[in-house]
Amino acid sequence: MNPLTIQSRRVDVAADFDAIQDYYEEQGWTDGLPVVPATEALVRKMLLAYGEDPSTSLGIVQPRNAPVTLEKVAINAVMAGCRPEHFPVVVAAVKAALQPDFNLASVQATTGGAAPAVIVNGPIARQLGINGDSGCFGPGYRANAAIGRALRLFVRNVAGLVPGEMDKATLALPARYTFCFAENEERSPWEPRHVELGLNPAASMVTLTGVRGMYTIMESTSPTGIQVLRTLVGSIRTIGFSNYYQTGTGAQITLVLCPEHAAEIHASGLSKQDVREYVFQNARMPLSRLKGIAHYGNRNWPAWIDESDPDTMVPIVRAAADVVVVVAGGDGRHSAWLAGWGVTRVVTQEIELPA
Repeated sequence: MNPLTIQSRRVDVAADFDAIQDYYEEQGWTDGLPVVPATEALVRKMLLAYGEDPSTSLGIVQPRNAPVTLEKVAINAVMAGCRPEHFPVVVAAVKAALQPDFNLASVQATTGGAAPAVIVNGPIARQLGINGDSGCFGPGYRANAAIGRALRLFVRNVAGLVPGEMDKATLALPARYTFCFAENEERSPWEPRHVELGLNPAASMVTLTGVRGMYTIMESTSPTGIQVLRTLVGSIRTIGFSNYYQTGTGAQITLVLCPEHAAEIHASGLSKQDVREYVFQNARMPLSRLKGIAHYGNRNWPAWIDESDPDTMVPIVRAAADVVVVVAGGDGRHSAWLAGWGVTRVVTQEIELPA
């Protein structure tokens, strides 16, 4: 097959901006914002640099049980405003979402309304201008906005998770429009996440995590790394937070440390593993504060948690390895933790670049 043979059906719409946007909205293909029309020329351009047959299968996506092809991913990347050079990152994010551990259908269909967060590591982040410095969670960077949006449009249009239909989120999150950022590797005192997980420093990778919320903390008074962690953990110990009830199914959290906090923690002699262990040991709540409220009726705890003892300390995750640590952001002593969701696991996918 000619690698540029486009298989999707064509539709004719008047060459008018408003008419095109209205048509997309009527079909239910948008996230509520204007989209770039997925013309055949733009879809071809998106696929051309990638260099593979548009009909190449990436798998089957639930809950629609729909086949996923490069062409379908490219269509949504065009609609999201991606450049062709963004496409390998979008493909990697989709491949990550299709991994069984991520459990896309469940994490995106529940009332919890989690958002997929795409974290990029490696040289490609710098090459594409994926922001991992000041304001990296917010607007102003096309690569961040378009890549994250492409994944969400894929979730809507190919997986079939449309709000009010198969997507049953009670409130959802603004991050469901788009959530993509890079680790600030240049200002991290530790090795970047992709190297930590065994990849070559010259490789690039996406980490995909389903997050229920973003909680920022400010520690601008104490200069010690241990106090930074105490402040951070203090903000995690709260009621009404589903992670404490879902440790048995593998709920995880992601810590995003700003460069100044990371430097202070490192200066205290702590590694990333030490940070994970500190959170695991200290972000605990007594069973008496969790019992009979919040998500208690659907609790899923490891067998070692003694439910007969009200003083049993329930951890935020079942093991230190379930705490993901990355460094991102710019100046200012503000860090954040991203709440997980117990039906999904953090997954990674190496980004494959065209030869």
